[in-house]
This record gives sequence, structure tokens and C-alpha cells, in this order.
Amino acid sequence: MSTPDTSLLFVRNLVKRYDGVLATDDLSLDVREGELHAIIGPNGAGKTTLIKQLTGEIRPDSGEVIFAGRSLRRIKEAARSHLGLARSFQITSLFRDFTVLGNVRLAVQAHSGHSFHFWRNVEKDERLKERAHAILKEMGLDAAADLPVARLSHGEQRQLEIAMALATRPKMLLLDEPMAGMSAEDSARMVTRLAALKAHYTILLIEHDMDAVFSLADRITVLVNGRAIASGTPAEIRENDEVQKAYLGEEA
Repeated sequence: MSTPDTSLLFVRNLVKRYDGVLATDDLSLDVREGELHAIIGPNGAGKTTLIKQLTGEIRPDSGEVIFAGRSLRRIKEAARSHLGLARSFQITSLFRDFTVLGNVRLAVQAHSGHSFHFWRNVEKDERLKERAHAILKEMGLDAAADLPVARLSHGEQRQLEIAMALATRPKMLLLDEPMAGMSAEDSARMVTRLAALKAHYTILLIEHDMDAVFSLADRITVLVNGRAIASGTPAEIRENDEVQKAYLGEEA
């Protein structure tokens, strides 16, 4: 394993209990700058619990999370976002009556420190508009910029959530099942977008689509019952006997 000095994200001996059940069991892992690191595991393995501990939504019982060389122990959820941790799922609802561009412009505005009380003035701020357009192009949504969100497909709405996360200029993207509920066509489109994003962002990805995971990931960590049973390259994970028995065999 890397060290806090060589990893963008370093998790050490993380523990979280619920009514005596270990949701996170002495978990250690690291994410290196510039990589796409995938977390896989059966339902109930503790994947989303891990993400919530990283973002500060829930507090671990013990252990340490270090991001960009800084302990997050006393840093609250909103402050972690400002440090560069962006979770697409943190966008709990899109403004469905606004346009696609309007949604991203709001996210850019919030990160830039503008007040929402001056919305009309913000609409005229070309810098915000240009930044929002650039993000939409990055996510392949530029052609839909003037459409209301309600007219987007489910897959396009998930792309928009990621676009809004990108508006925070993140050091790391935390993506919790971005392809959940998507059609095959939308999933393929998302894989293409994530492949492009990994050239510019460090990404921690939770995803059930194994084809997507093994095509995108630089490294994979496998969780079972809150414990990391293996971590390595896609080839190493495929060949790991314990992983085959615990998880990948279920997919065969």
C-alpha cells in the first residue's frame, strides 16, 4: 500500500458499527493521484457506507481518512467538498424546471462564492456561463444546454449530476453507482465519458457493472462484509481465488 505522502486518499483501519454489526471492518485502502480506483463487492458489503465516511456524512467509530495530506477527522461534510472531494450523489435533486445549463451554472456560482440572491446579475456573468458550457461539453451535454432537465433521459440526468460535481473543480470524484438503472445505450455512453474523465481527474468508483469496472479501473478493491479482501489491478483481481469465491463467482 502507498503512504499518506504518496496517495491522494489514504484510508487506515476504518471501523463503523451499527448495532454490533461491522459495516466497515478495519478497512485500509489508498487512491493514487490520477488513477480510477473501483470498489466492488456484493450488496451489503459496505461500499456506500465507506463513501459516506469519506464525505463526512457519517463519522467512523475509529480509523483515519487522509485526503491530500490532511486528516479529515475534524472536517465537516461541506468543508470536505471545498477541499476537493466531490460526490455526484451529493446532488440530491436537480432543478427540473431549469435548463441543463442553468443547473450547472448554479453549481459554478455556488463554488465561486456568489450569492444566490443576485441570480439576475449572475445570468449576465459571462465567466460563469463559459465555465458551465465547458463542463457540459466535457460531459457530452452541450447539445442539451437549453433543454429543461425534465426532458433528459435517466442516463443524461446522471451525466448532469457528474457535471455539477465537476463545477466544484474537484481533486477527486466519488461516484456511487453512476450507471444504476441505465439502459445499455446510456451505460455505454457513461463508460465513454468516464474513460475521458479519468485522463483529467482522480476517481473513486463504486459500480455493479463488472464489464465497466474492468474496462475502466486502474486498480480495484473488493469489499465483503465491510472488509477489503483484495486490492490490485483488474488482472490480479480476476485471478484472485478468494475474490472468485466471494464475489466474482456470483456474476458467472
